[in-house]
Amino acid sequence: MKPLVSILIPAYNSEEWIADTLQSAIAQTWPRKEIIVVDDGSSDRTAEVARRFASKEVSVVSKENGGAAAARNRALQLSQGDYIQWLDADDLLAPDKIEKQLLALGEVANKKILLSAPWAHFSYRTSRARFVPTALYQNLSPVEWLLRKMSGNLHMQTGTWLTSRELADAAGLWNTRMISDDDGEYYCRVLLASEGTRFVPESKVFYRITSSNRWSFIGTSDKKKDAMLLSMKLHIQYLRSLEESDRVRKACVTYMQNWLGHFYPERPDIVLELQTLAAELQGHLEMPQLRWKYAWMEPIFGFDAAKRAQMMLPQLKASVLRSWDKAMYRLETRGAVEGGDDALRATREN
Repeated sequence: MKPLVSILIPAYNSEEWIADTLQSAIAQTWPRKEIIVVDDGSSDRTAEVARRFASKEVSVVSKENGGAAAARNRALQLSQGDYIQWLDADDLLAPDKIEKQLLALGEVANKKILLSAPWAHFSYRTSRARFVPTALYQNLSPVEWLLRKMSGNLHMQTGTWLTSRELADAAGLWNTRMISDDDGEYYCRVLLASEGTRFVPESKVFYRITSSNRWSFIGTSDKKKDAMLLSMKLHIQYLRSLEESDRVRKACVTYMQNWLGHFYPERPDIVLELQTLAAELQGHLEMPQLRWKYAWMEPIFGFDAAKRAQMMLPQLKASVLRSWDKAMYRLETRGAVEGGDDALRATREN
């Protein structure tokens, strides 16, 4: 019998997207699947929209708001699958994403292999998504995967993974203290329990870009910065548990340098802690510099104001691009519907 795949969808205030996400889960060509939506105390119509899809294959559970990690843990505890497919409530899977990954394992399915897939950003039109390969788009050992992630400031989107029940059990539950980078920390533990990753280029995931208040956006939140610091320290601990070497220490220092700008100058306590850790790793952190587009602002408005501009102006630009993409999506969708109606009328007339 083919293995059962559990598609687990934590959802919070996602009424605009949840229908499309569920349709992409239901459309999976892998025949044996269960789909579990956990509504994390949404204040909008997320649960109502999701329950329209309820069936023997799709179940919807509501709980008090407790954060994404808590919602994921509830979904995991309810699931029965041999494999786990995480899917955020605004993202989409290509119809054959799961099937292609499982077929890549061959007849002898090694439950300690962690399957990954390519992913691309989109706002409304998946036809505009561009899949750009990174150094993680390969079959890699756990230590090589973490080295490349941390030294290259790379990541794999949550939905790209297909995780066996054995690996999920070995990794344990999601860390509810992580109100940012919960998936990054969780999949470090999955990797540590695995025998490596198998990248399946034919399977695809579409990662929707929404507003800046999405879960992964840190912004100016002190709580998210504290959680990010915890995640970084755990990343370093996990990598060093696999290998203690000069290249590992260098990757860890580079990783901290890449993220230092999120804490400087607002959180000198975190900056000092990272500097101390870098020194323990025989490295040194340079104070963050503004990108050249915003560096000219510093002498006039000061570093803090220039940094805010560096953080907010790309968000504003992204918001404008999302609005344009939404308008074009609606125009294309309306045109397709009208074209279908014209074709139906012509068929009836003939």
